[in-house]
Amino acid sequence: MDIQQTDFPGLIIVKSQVFSDERGFFKETYQKQRYQDAGINETFVQDNYSHSTAGILRGLHYQIKRPQAKLVFVVQGEILDVCVDLRKSSPTFGKSFQLKLSAENHQQLFVPVGFAHGFYVLSPQVEFMYKCSDYYSPEDERTLLWNDPALGIDWPLTGEPILSEKDRIGLPLYESEIFESL
Repeated sequence: MDIQQTDFPGLIIVKSQVFSDERGFFKETYQKQRYQDAGINETFVQDNYSHSTAGILRGLHYQIKRPQAKLVFVVQGEILDVCVDLRKSSPTFGKSFQLKLSAENHQQLFVPVGFAHGFYVLSPQVEFMYKCSDYYSPEDERTLLWNDPALGIDWPLTGEPILSEKDRIGLPLYESEIFESL
């Protein structure tokens, strides 16, 4: 396992070790002790699986009272994964981080508590999985406006993105609830 720290405190890129031969490949997607040794000390309580097609944009989501850390990766296809730091005390507050995740690059992204998270589908379809450190709490979920100019996100759109209603009406950063004490 190869660990890369980013310029965003706590946001970590994980490259899994892949064992390949003529039959295909094998990789571990999570092993508690190895991840703890890498500084990822979360206890994950929920696994989620998402299927999407080209042009779909999901996010930018976060939970304010029951915030979630996430370990995200792609099983099939490719996405542009985007995280926005909403921790008021962070040196990267209000800034966005982007990373292409794909089945081919075998990378994972650990997203600590205090970030809004979303992705845009680059391939014809994508199978996306993620572990969460707290349970989904719909009454606690917030959506940051995906195209807020203050965030400076360079989405590689190939047309108008396909959005859910909650993503369409997300709030800009200056109107959003943020994490004051993280």
